[in-house]
Amino acid sequence: MSSLISRRSLVFSAATAMTVFGLDGSLEVVEAKQRWRQHQRTPDPKQGFLRFKVGDAEVTALYDGIWEKVHNPAYFSNATVAETKQALAAAGLTTAFVTIPITTYVVKLNGKTVLCDAGGGDQVQAFNPDSVFVSGKMIANMKAAGIDPKDVETILVSHFHPDHIFGLLTKGDNGPVYPNAEIILSAAEHKFWTDPSLTGRLPPGRQPLAKRIQTVVARWKNVLPIEGEDEVVPGIRFVKTPGHTPGHTSFHLSSGKEQLMISGDTAYVPALCAAHPGWHGVFDQDGPLAETSRRKLLDRVVAEKMLVCGSHFPWPGLGRFAKDGGGYALEVQRA
Repeated sequence: MSSLISRRSLVFSAATAMTVFGLDGSLEVVEAKQRWRQHQRTPDPKQGFLRFKVGDAEVTALYDGIWEKVHNPAYFSNATVAETKQALAAAGLTTAFVTIPITTYVVKLNGKTVLCDAGGGDQVQAFNPDSVFVSGKMIANMKAAGIDPKDVETILVSHFHPDHIFGLLTKGDNGPVYPNAEIILSAAEHKFWTDPSLTGRLPPGRQPLAKRIQTVVARWKNVLPIEGEDEVVPGIRFVKTPGHTPGHTSFHLSSGKEQLMISGDTAYVPALCAAHPGWHGVFDQDGPLAETSRRKLLDRVVAEKMLVCGSHFPWPGLGRFAKDGGGYALEVQRA
């Protein structure tokens, strides 16, 4: 891998304007979480894992939780709540809220066990009475699938938002959940979040993220940032899809004649972001760049008739895209 950067310490953390972190273990936070769980309206899947083959690779989808996100006029800068609800209805989804499942993936190929993103680690909550945000179910589902977390040798990180990386951190003390696994990520993402001047440039809601990263970064010895689109493990190559975050990365799995694109948050809610790829979401740090990456990636998976999965696609997060007018339609493979 010619463009590998030297190994550096890293702890991840991320925040958005609508999320906070239950890190202090206070009674108030615990009681709030219990209330949210009780009001979850979307049932968890009966089986929280799905195993499928891509050539010789065995891929296991793992359910980590769900965000039932309250409608907000700021969700898209160029789409109204009414248009959002119309798009959800067109996809056969509830319009009462935006359904955002959280799914991670384990790939076993060429004798390696690779985890693609790590979920929210039961450390992300929504402070809105109409929202439910539950995470942290991935490890139990991993064990139910017969995968020992200790067997994970490599973790690929798409980006630093909390529902993708908090599962790397133990609650309270920020210890490593996978101390022996190598963590591979985009150098651009790493550089952005570890810049000491970043905190002062971020909106208040995202400053705890940068502080958490930079406070504990020196503890990590097993992180490998990647500059380009290398084959980071045998059979899996990085694909640059920036915009959602500065270094957002997708993962291209190839085995024999079969391919799978693990797209992360490139088209995070397909009923909205794929059907309307020109909509710019509040969680896309650079909306126009995110749109460019989204269209490029989806054009590729359509042209190559490639299986694709996403962190927030309808469970189990796997399907195929087809062109649909000016957008893209996802046909989900159900469990």
